Amino acid sequence: MNAPQPRPGVLDVQPYVGGESSIPGIHRIIKLASNEAALGPSPKAIAAARGTKDQLCRYPDGACSALRQTLGQLHGLDPQQIACGAGSDELLAILMRAYAGPGDEVLCSQYGFLMYAIAATAIGAKVIKAPEVNRTVDVDALLARVTPKTRCLFLANPNNPTGTYLPFSEIRRLHAGLPKTVLLVLDAAYAEYMTAADYQSGVALVDAAENVVMTRTLSKIYALGGLRVGWCYGSAAIIDVINRVRGPFNVTTTAQLAAIAALEDQSHMEKVRHHTQIWLDWTSKRLRQLGLSVADSFGNFVLVDFKDSAQADAADIYLRQRGIIVRKMGPYALPASLRITIGTASEMRLLVKQLNAFMH
Repeated sequence: MNAPQPRPGVLDVQPYVGGESSIPGIHRIIKLASNEAALGPSPKAIAAARGTKDQLCRYPDGACSALRQTLGQLHGLDPQQIACGAGSDELLAILMRAYAGPGDEVLCSQYGFLMYAIAATAIGAKVIKAPEVNRTVDVDALLARVTPKTRCLFLANPNNPTGTYLPFSEIRRLHAGLPKTVLLVLDAAYAEYMTAADYQSGVALVDAAENVVMTRTLSKIYALGGLRVGWCYGSAAIIDVINRVRGPFNVTTTAQLAAIAALEDQSHMEKVRHHTQIWLDWTSKRLRQLGLSVADSFGNFVLVDFKDSAQADAADIYLRQRGIIVRKMGPYALPASLRITIGTASEMRLLVKQLNAFMH
């Protein structure tokens, strides 16, 4: 061939497709496709972002020093064990690239976040998926698939798109069964929405082990998806590796200052969490009354099962024709399901009204 060729595996990647934001011919859009926070970001975060206009010509603080300090104070963590990234997606990809490569195996759950498989395939690693039970991660199935080639295990807890979670006792059991050479990555993107007494995000396990890292994001409950801010907590050795691999200025000044303001406004975060729980419960109840199957969810979304893929597709089309965008789950091998983000009160009422009309 007379043209540059990508390395083996790159063309096997199925690109991640985010939730749509527009529908041709429809001007009033209700977007319930991307698990964005219903009430938007803290007004203080918005003000902080606007205040950075005179700093746009300057490179950002490459170490994210003030942001890491804020995260450390909020969560009781050593800032030296925190690394920041352009969303947790970047940190997940860095960890994949740093700890796995061609010929290695990367383990995840059957309905795990799509970015794990995408990042693994891009570096030439083999993706191994363990089956779930009732759409919940099965620790024994994961451990049964560990081989000498396993380098990383990626686990979202709570999981997207199923909304299920594992209690911390199961996370401990999973870790105890892994070889110390396998990196366990706990993706806690939805941790702020969790209220279950038996849940922990993973901090205690990071403190107790050298092969665990927890990733977090400000794209969900803090509603800064457009600025791309994520962070992780790990051992000094893991953080050192991340800092060697990441870009030197990977988080913008605007993102850093807005993130600090958002983290300092915990009252707004609690307001979002309270609103989400109320309307998560309300929406789940109303959809079940329509005869739809809705499992208990521990994020800011519900996974809705229709009788088959044809009905799910028809429901998606019906909603889109009325300006409501939800998320089809075909890429997750759940073609009869739609994932619906919890939005504002008026948005959820309209969604249920339209699905009621569709079902009847």
